[in-house]
Amino acid sequence: MRWIEVTVNCETDPDLMCCQLAELGVGGMIVEDERDFQNFLENNHAYWDYVDEELAEKYKGVSRVKFYLSDDADGQATLNTVAEFLGAMPETAMVQDSDWENNWREFYKPIEVGEKLVVVPEWEEAPADGRIPLRLDPGLIFGTGSHATTKLCLAALESCAAPGKRILDLGCGSGILGIGAMLLGCDFCAGCDIDPKAPEVAQSNAALNDIPPERFDIRAGDVLTDAGMRKTLGSGYDIVTANIVSDVIIPLSGLVKEFLKPGGTFITSGIIEGRQDEVRAAIEGAGFTILAHRAEDDWHCFVAE
Repeated sequence: MRWIEVTVNCETDPDLMCCQLAELGVGGMIVEDERDFQNFLENNHAYWDYVDEELAEKYKGVSRVKFYLSDDADGQATLNTVAEFLGAMPETAMVQDSDWENNWREFYKPIEVGEKLVVVPEWEEAPADGRIPLRLDPGLIFGTGSHATTKLCLAALESCAAPGKRILDLGCGSGILGIGAMLLGCDFCAGCDIDPKAPEVAQSNAALNDIPPERFDIRAGDVLTDAGMRKTLGSGYDIVTANIVSDVIIPLSGLVKEFLKPGGTFITSGIIEGRQDEVRAAIEGAGFTILAHRAEDDWHCFVAE
């Protein structure tokens, strides 16, 4: 089915425009506003250190409302009513259902990681090249295998994941690091993320790789502030991973030892260029020895013991 995508640029409050459009019979509106974008960034520092300049530029000066009308007589009538209210025909474009449902998939292809793994979207065939396929349903939660920090952590896991080992992934997102460790031989993975959607997404991705739920325990919570969560996750892990951001890794470094068994490995990334020295100091200050420091595309990864 074809739809009419309508964009109304707002010179006043976009919420007011939504109310006015609703009175004209418009529903399902999307607000794109620079102020909302900036507020979202300001209130979600735990998720990133860096936002792509192209994305920031995309929202610069933006204040608009988008909605979709059926490409038929009823939709055209509503469009004409909106145009009459605005005093001019708004910007329009024609789209198909498939544009929303499937086109995003073309951007996800198998990604080789390190020497052993290949991250494969669930709808793609795994390459017959001898690598271990890590199947994933890319979604809204971080961890699709395309970002440098994820690749750095997965590559680091190749040297320490092994049968009999247990891994804890702090800030697990999609579950990709824990799944990778399990495919590389680990016996058990626990994980935690502040995103409440993470447990369901991570367990679903684990199932794609035939990892049973009793060997893959993911929870939602904040280990920095919740002592009960730290107690629930327990200790004695052979590996702890944390692919988050520097502002979380720095205080987290002082807690990691309580999760690890003596001689265990701490792998951490999400560290943007310019903050690696701060993170290194925090890791070493917590009693760790840096075994490896790797970088890719201005992102850094530390392996410590």
